[in-house]
Amino acid sequence: MSITAKRKAELISEYAVKPGDTGSPEVQVAILTERIVNLTEHFKTNKKDNHSRRGLLAMVTQRRRLLDYVKKKDEARYQDLIKRLGLRR
Repeated sequence: MSITAKRKAELISEYAVKPGDTGSPEVQVAILTERIVNLTEHFKTNKKDNHSRRGLLAMVTQRRRLLDYVKKKDEARYQDLIKRLGLRR
């Protein structure tokens, strides 16, 4: 259900703005997106898992806030990020 350390390191290296970057909004959104996709798959077999569903909604909200922040700071960066992640907006 959660992402492996190897996959997380791949995401960090792929979306990092500069070397050693682990906390930029791009990296945070990429990690949240990966976790959201994994949880969405989990719900296909576990429809009644409402405790995890609450966590999913919190992650979606956090990702939305981070994306709004990036959009407010730099529109081009935002457009590039949602295109790379394949998000609808």
